[in-house]
Amino acid sequence: MKALMFGWEFPPHILGGLGTASFGLTKGMAENGDIDITFVIPKPQGDEPKDFARIIGANSTPVAWRDVTWDHVQSRIGHVMDPQLYFNLRDHIYADFNYIGVNDLGCIEFSGRYPDNLLEEINNYSIVAGVIARTVDFDVIHSHDWLTYPAGIHAKQVTGKPFVIHVHATDFDRSRGNVNPTVFSIEKDGMNHADHIITVSNLTRRTVIEKYGIHPDKVTTVHNAVEPLSDELLNVEIPPGKHNKVVTFLGRITMQKGPEYFVEAAAQVLQKVDNVQFVMAGGGDMMEKMIRLAARRHIADRFHFAGFLRGKEVYELLKASDVYIMPSVSEPFGISPLEAMQMGTPSIISKQSGCAEILDNVIKVDYWDINAMADAIYSIITYPAMYRELRENGLKEVDGIRWKKAGAKVIDIYRNLIH
Repeated sequence: MKALMFGWEFPPHILGGLGTASFGLTKGMAENGDIDITFVIPKPQGDEPKDFARIIGANSTPVAWRDVTWDHVQSRIGHVMDPQLYFNLRDHIYADFNYIGVNDLGCIEFSGRYPDNLLEEINNYSIVAGVIARTVDFDVIHSHDWLTYPAGIHAKQVTGKPFVIHVHATDFDRSRGNVNPTVFSIEKDGMNHADHIITVSNLTRRTVIEKYGIHPDKVTTVHNAVEPLSDELLNVEIPPGKHNKVVTFLGRITMQKGPEYFVEAAAQVLQKVDNVQFVMAGGGDMMEKMIRLAARRHIADRFHFAGFLRGKEVYELLKASDVYIMPSVSEPFGISPLEAMQMGTPSIISKQSGCAEILDNVIKVDYWDINAMADAIYSIITYPAMYRELRENGLKEVDGIRWKKAGAKVIDIYRNLIH
């Protein structure tokens, strides 16, 4: 079985959970065998893992004819793509896209991020998808998140192959209900064209059915998971000089993630104990607001803003933490509590998160219930027996939540569509 996947992020260059989930699912599917995956992203850097998926860059896919030498191709994209693949793709140029503006290889430039002209890049990505779909051999199309739905639609239109979309989040989650009509339209269009829809939680499945008017039979939940950690990550050392308890928030500092509730809960905890350090790691449009809020609550000296962390840095912080908290207002799934549990860190999560559907050995609170959140933090850092129970049982539980199982469910969905 062969799948053509469209994504926007792929490790090690990620900005959030979308890239982590795309990587984990793809690897988990490959572990089941009998699957060949081609994964398209806007702009690979050349250091993406290639042992379980073939990576194609939209920025290395020609859409207009340019007569260039082999050496020139190698000098421009040889570290990312096999030059022969470039020429194979070039043979499938089927229209004149000179009006778009292409480079000297006939390719569209992509930022590989989330630029101000994001909608333009989404459209350009969908154009490239048509070229790729005509030359890559595949049985099913799989688009991750709304950014790649138009690409999947185009691939379906030119090939007639079954089309699956993977809803990692909706704009109802990202905006607290203040939905962007353009984004909603792209999401709805993708859902209407899809032959099947995969959601990361039952919470998201209900949103797709109720807010977008999709028939329940068309929507299946496949919960996210985690990969076993390498020995290197399991054995990361706690930075020296730790004397206080550490309570950590890790994620985008935006209204969806509920950072203000974390700060308010911290202020309550610090009224009872003072040997606690609160860490907010990540970046986002609410960071400055959270810095000011911590100052107003007179807890700035017990608060540390760590900025955006990558790779090993994340696990160093989680291992150094005594409590991990995810107070999201609306979280389609939320992989970070599972990662914290893998490091033996007790977790507190909001009841409004998808991972609450599958986790038992965590403390669940309503995101707005600052009193309950503060009580949970205080209890974990004060009572050793409670800390040990959450730590030990959490490790056992998360050990059974694996991407290979999620991958098997997705492969079954493919089989049903194909046959």
